Amino acid sequence: MTHLSRVVFIGDSITDAGRDRADPSSLGDGYVSRLAAELASSGSVVRNLGISGNRAVDLAARWDAELMTTAPELLTVYVGVNDMWRRFDSDDPTSAEDFEATLRPLLTQVVEAHGPRLVLMEPFFLPVVPEQREWLDDLDGKRAVVRSLAAEFGAELVPLHEVFTAAAAEHPIAELAPDGVHPTRLGSELIAQAWRKAAFAGEVALGH
Repeated sequence: MTHLSRVVFIGDSITDAGRDRADPSSLGDGYVSRLAAELASSGSVVRNLGISGNRAVDLAARWDAELMTTAPELLTVYVGVNDMWRRFDSDDPTSAEDFEATLRPLLTQVVEAHGPRLVLMEPFFLPVVPEQREWLDDLDGKRAVVRSLAAEFGAELVPLHEVFTAAAAEHPIAELAPDGVHPTRLGSELIAQAWRKAAFAGEVALGH
């Protein structure tokens, strides 16, 4: 296995998790921080580029300046739930086609320039009120895009919607993600565990 020294996570609030954006070493208190110790123990430098509220278009707006300059060897991309959410809270929808048309060139660009291993995180949502169940139809399109792009780019897929749906059969949603999106400590650990499973399945080296 190849040692990976530059490990980068980019996405929305679930990745951001309250990091200090003025401090490049700040990792927040979410799933990235739960993975950082084992990554750092192998000599990897971990960067968290999550920004709360980001959609795919927001990643695109900062991809060159923030992501490409890190020259990642392992890149995790986690986006999609805000692309769904803005449709319902701001009447600002993002179609699955537009979501895909934004993400694909970003992945193409970084792969052609730096050739990182890719981990794509499937967005999840747990409806907390009955009227939110219809939101899943919108999210399904984004999930399908992420799965398709993972296959297209040979990326490892982290099936978080499946993970959280299964967990919600055993735990109250409030113990996982009280608003259906932002994880608790338990939720963040579930994300970290799912990332590990996918990353190791792809023989991503964490110093082993």
